[in-house]
Amino acid sequence: MGWLSWLAEQKIDEAARNGEFDDLPGNGKPIELEDMSGVPEELRVPYRILKNAGMLPQEIVLRKECLELEDLLAACRSDEDREEIGRRLNTQRLKLRMVEEERGWSGGAYSEYADKIKDRLGGD
Repeated sequence: MGWLSWLAEQKIDEAARNGEFDDLPGNGKPIELEDMSGVPEELRVPYRILKNAGMLPQEIVLRKECLELEDLLAACRSDEDREEIGRRLNTQRLKLRMVEEERGWSGGAYSEYADKIKDRLGGD
């Protein structure tokens, strides 16, 4: 351990003894680590960088937009708004299907798996 690392450790230990970390959010709670076991090892660092930068894959953004539009549609009172939101929802669903097809996620095992998840979660 270099002298700078040693000095940093000493300062951290001193701050902990003085209770300077006691008021931090999450104090006394377990750290929630991300489970990235399903992500290939060579992609874990890029995924984490993108996530920390607020960047999401296109299919995730489209799914989120679809869910928000579905919620809006369910709460809609006027027929005019319902038609407009319905059109936007259909457009986003189409874009999502196109992205999934580009990635080879349509039909076959992926489709069956997605259907099983939806059934378990009570989705349509």
